[in-house]
Amino acid sequence: MIIRSKSHPRAGLIGNPSDGYFGKTVSFIIRNFEAEVVLYETPEIKIHPAKRDESVFDNIGQLANDVRQFGYYGGIRLLKATVKRFHDYCVEHNIGLDDRNFTLRYTSNIPPHVGMAGSSAIITACFRALMTFYNVHIPKPIRPALVLSVENDELGIPAGLQDRVIQTYEGLVYMDFDKKLIDVRGYGRYEELDPKLLPPLYIAYTTQLSEGTEVFHNDIRGRFKRGDKTVIDAMHYWADLAKQTRDLLLEKKGAQIGELLDANFNRRRDIYQISEGNLQMVETARAAGATAKFTGSGGAIVGTYSDEKVYQKLVETLTPLGMQVIKPDIGHS
Repeated sequence: MIIRSKSHPRAGLIGNPSDGYFGKTVSFIIRNFEAEVVLYETPEIKIHPAKRDESVFDNIGQLANDVRQFGYYGGIRLLKATVKRFHDYCVEHNIGLDDRNFTLRYTSNIPPHVGMAGSSAIITACFRALMTFYNVHIPKPIRPALVLSVENDELGIPAGLQDRVIQTYEGLVYMDFDKKLIDVRGYGRYEELDPKLLPPLYIAYTTQLSEGTEVFHNDIRGRFKRGDKTVIDAMHYWADLAKQTRDLLLEKKGAQIGELLDANFNRRRDIYQISEGNLQMVETARAAGATAKFTGSGGAIVGTYSDEKVYQKLVETLTPLGMQVIKPDIGHS
């Protein structure tokens, strides 16, 4: 039996980055790209490397380009950590596993380093494959926290629940990360919404922004933990924007959410040091007549547009900046 499991990148439509601070967000899946894990039974457990795991290069320039595109770590560590965490979860919950072994392979065409959650997509796909192989059911609300624990606990990668929630549920989801709920049961309140309620959306991501995301240039988490009023107020503000967006969508007033997306980024710019490259993306998109904000921590933007004329203007003005513009496929498979 060959098991093929897929997961997709996501866009934080609004509310981010309050998801890591007990806030609220609205996110959607982007089915234009995917991470796929292939699992099949073999005598031993083996994890095959993918292109981003290669360590043999034709020359020093090729090595440098590979590091710029994929970083210093590939997907092997993500899969190993996922298998280990899956095993630990089963032990913790007295779930017996069949005495069978497997081989794992993975591929991904998710644009790297642009805040679209490519790493968690690989982990999510791997969890799905393992659950199918061993016939183990893990309740859907629990899975995002498990994926997060792979990155937070096993690999020491800082992250929040938003990416893992939307990659688990897919489609369009409103998330309320109420601290009391998180503390008691380990997950928040997740409400699936109809993607048809959304106005026309675009995604634009860079193919050449060398400085990566801006999250590393700020101490927002430290300031939040120290009780910095500016940061705390901003988190409440972003959470409220998410709630407003959810309400407008349910009222079938999706055309009105664009100004909220702009407001989300404007407040972010007030407290974050944002790189010139990231700022130029947003300003160029807005000059074309669209709304714009980050999909995550920089490198990609999401926004609304009124008609095809504006969309074509986005393509014409963002492409020279080394950006790819797409219309996201959000619907369920």
